[in-house]
Amino acid sequence: MDGFLFDKGSQERPTPEEVAAEGRARVGKPRLRLPQRNQAEMHWASLEQMLEPDHQARVVWAAVCRLNLGRWLAEIKAVEGGVGRDATDPRLLVALWVYATLDGVGSARELARLCEKHLAYQWLCGGVTVNYHLLADFRSQGGDKWDELLTQIVGALMAEKLVTVHRVAQDGMRVRANAGSSSYRRRSRLEECLEEAREQVEALKQQADESPEEVARRQQAARARAAAERQQRLEEAIRQCEELQQKREETAKKSGRKAEEPRASSTDPESRKMKFADGGTRPGYNVQFATDTASDVIVGRDVTNVGSDQSELPPMLDQIHERTGRTPEEGLVDGGFASLEAIDQAAQRGCTVYAPLKDEHKQLRTGKDPYAPKKGDSEAVAAWRRRMGTAVAKAVYRWRCQTAEWVNALCRNRGLWQMPVRGLAKCRIVATIYAIAHNVMQGARLRAEAAMNGP
Repeated sequence: MDGFLFDKGSQERPTPEEVAAEGRARVGKPRLRLPQRNQAEMHWASLEQMLEPDHQARVVWAAVCRLNLGRWLAEIKAVEGGVGRDATDPRLLVALWVYATLDGVGSARELARLCEKHLAYQWLCGGVTVNYHLLADFRSQGGDKWDELLTQIVGALMAEKLVTVHRVAQDGMRVRANAGSSSYRRRSRLEECLEEAREQVEALKQQADESPEEVARRQQAARARAAAERQQRLEEAIRQCEELQQKREETAKKSGRKAEEPRASSTDPESRKMKFADGGTRPGYNVQFATDTASDVIVGRDVTNVGSDQSELPPMLDQIHERTGRTPEEGLVDGGFASLEAIDQAAQRGCTVYAPLKDEHKQLRTGKDPYAPKKGDSEAVAAWRRRMGTAVAKAVYRWRCQTAEWVNALCRNRGLWQMPVRGLAKCRIVATIYAIAHNVMQGARLRAEAAMNGP
């Protein structure tokens, strides 16, 4: 038998026991069939066939196709019968950013790379090529168009009676800015950096004009643009320092203390240092989401550079009314929102506030009644204190955690722990896209449940 060490002249066949012993005695690497992934193959299948019928990318595309993107379409200059290159369909760009957000991708460069390598993104593109410049500009220059899309989605769900806006839970979360703590400088140092930046801009412009080669001129021009952008950021940082100084002087005048010299970031001037949940202080923004408790649909969003939540409830109620035509009858917020002024303003808008009382448990331990109205309380504040002492109010308030905090945690899981852009306006767009992406999936779930339950 080939492979076994038996006498060539012997005509006797080895017994099974001999074969087994021979195999056990043998040493060396086993022969295995290994995957050959470098083997060139041709797959006769379209992108449509390769993507699963229930894939999330299909859900996103279907949702985007239901939206009215007329404002984006109106800006396209290339028309039928005219000159110019065909424009990229804004539905594609919206769908790419929404799907990327669900996938935890916030970088335009990374998104452009995925459009070349990843099946789901390839399916969305359908052979249309996009680059990171186009993707970045489309996101950042969308302005209030993104907010309009959020309004459309919420309005459609309300028209289908899937969202009521009866009870809304609001919560804020600190999101790191796209800047480091070392970028914060006093005004004097910012002015020195600004002078250096201006000199650098002039020098680079001159070098670009004097460069004999076209490639060199383009490179120098690119460096000049980058230096000019830095100059603009420094100018904005100085302006922010002036505003902060004025506010601090007003506060110091009331408190009788000396105002501290403010600092601003040379990287993201509109960011502010905030305290995060881990106790650290970092440059960040305060992202606010307001969520309908019955549907888990985000009906309001905002981004501020103020670390406190005390003044965030009334503006959110106004935004929700503007977006939906309704003011929530009940607003669920944590203790950081529950300033007496905010409760009064919410009551004036027809919203009943559910928020924990300050030092409630401490007062109960010491035998005090935290629910009794206090001297100077307005009617709304007194009603709030009495209300929070009831079992009904405590049961209602439990909805805040399972709604607002769940939405915030979901957004963090999708990458919203650091802003991929700089400046309040661009950060608001990012938060809006997160709200749109969340609502697209919630809308699909709500419609599926409604279809199963029937009319």
